[in-house]
Amino acid sequence: MLSKHPDVCKFPHGHSRKVEFVIEADALNAHEMVCDFKVLREAVGEYLKSFDHALCMNTRDPNFPQLKAAFGDMVIAFENQDPTTELIAKTIFDVAKKRLADYAKNPQAHYPIGQTVRLVSVKVWETSSSWAEYAE
Repeated sequence: MLSKHPDVCKFPHGHSRKVEFVIEADALNAHEMVCDFKVLREAVGEYLKSFDHALCMNTRDPNFPQLKAAFGDMVIAFENQDPTTELIAKTIFDVAKKRLADYAKNPQAHYPIGQTVRLVSVKVWETSSSWAEYAE
C-alpha cells in the first residue's frame, strides 16, 4: 500500500516480485565461482520469504495500527515511508549486505565465501517490465 499515491496503489494490492542480486569478487574461488548461489539462499532466503503474501505499509498510514494488530508479521512496517519498489530494493540491499558479511565470517558456513565477495546491487522487479535497482 502506497499511502501517498494519488491513484489505486494506495489500496492493498499485490505484485509477483523477482529479486536480482549482483555480486562480485576480486578473483574466482577454488571452484571457479564468485560464490555458490546457495550462499544467497542461505543468507537471505528466509528474509525474502517474509515478503510473500505480506502487506508492506507506511507506519503513518492511518490503517497501519489496526492491520498490524490483526495480522502481525504479515504486515511489514516501513517507518514513515511508503514501500515503493525503490525503497524495497534498498531495504533488501541493506539486509543482504549485512547478512552476506556475517555469512563470510562464519567458519562453519556450508558454502564458504571469500572476504572479497561483495554485493554490488539489488534489482527488484515489480512486473516483467518494471523494476528498481539500488547500489551504493
